Amino acid sequence: MKVLVVGGAGYIGSHCVRQLQAAGHEPVVLDNLVFGHRSAVAEDVPFYDCDLGDPEVVGKILKEEQIELVMHFAAFAYVGESVTEPRKYYENNFVATLRLLETMIDNGVKKFVFSSTCATYGEPESLPIVETLRQSPINPYGQTKLDVENCLKAFAHAYGLSFAAFRYFNAAGAAEDGTIGEDHNPETHLIPLVIDAATGKRENIKIFGTDYDTPDGTCLRDYVHVDDLSRAHIAVFDKLAEPGAGYFYNLGTGTPNSVREIINAVEAVTGLKVPVVEDERRAGDPPALFADSSKAQQELGWEIKYKDVKDIIATAWRWHQSHPKGYED
Repeated sequence: MKVLVVGGAGYIGSHCVRQLQAAGHEPVVLDNLVFGHRSAVAEDVPFYDCDLGDPEVVGKILKEEQIELVMHFAAFAYVGESVTEPRKYYENNFVATLRLLETMIDNGVKKFVFSSTCATYGEPESLPIVETLRQSPINPYGQTKLDVENCLKAFAHAYGLSFAAFRYFNAAGAAEDGTIGEDHNPETHLIPLVIDAATGKRENIKIFGTDYDTPDGTCLRDYVHVDDLSRAHIAVFDKLAEPGAGYFYNLGTGTPNSVREIINAVEAVTGLKVPVVEDERRAGDPPALFADSSKAQQELGWEIKYKDVKDIIATAWRWHQSHPKGYED
């Protein structure tokens, strides 16, 4: 299938491009490189440096490349920034995505795979989190993702759009061969921050709260390998053959790890000591968040390859060793 990957030069998008190629599909990448990296995409993959909300340019790409399906990974995703700069998040995450969907419909492209988030649930009523739980985001980032989910349901009903929305938990790791990986500026994800502390790139890693009602007092989160995420997105393709079909799936391992466990695992994988500073709790940090992904496993045949967080960290460590300065483009 000819697939347009919007945000395909970003962290998850670039890994999905690799997995698309491995599965025999033909990816085409659209990315404005605000956060993406051109060198994360192989030279043999068609690449367009433009905005997803430009209907004229996007429409031309859809026609000329004969696109059959669009995958969306182009959201801004800094929760704190979404609180202080909500205009930026509504404009990019919702308005630009609406323009993209309109352009798709106008050009007869009616298959869409959307990168959503567990942030749509807010503070969950129960654990593990299942897809039927009430969605009540507590920040603009989560709200914009939920707004797109609701838009997709309306477009499916009115225009016959077929879609799948995947609610991620904590994407982590890097490509097995270490050639592409995670390079954010600023970096907010725990595993790369702990690795940076281990290698001396940062002074220490802070543990925000040590008195939670968890086995070791630190927050529990669900870490899922980026390639496992990518394979789920491709596994849903066959289900999108039916016009107007809509699917929602959680993607996580279902086995959470605490902050201390992540620090210990990084030390075990790297052989380096991680300097730690204990700090007060952060506002809005739930004690535990983890997924029930049985729906994706049962309906899509999705298999989690990286079940042990040490294996996930080992791939991240391989990337950090081979790219100590990240991407340099």
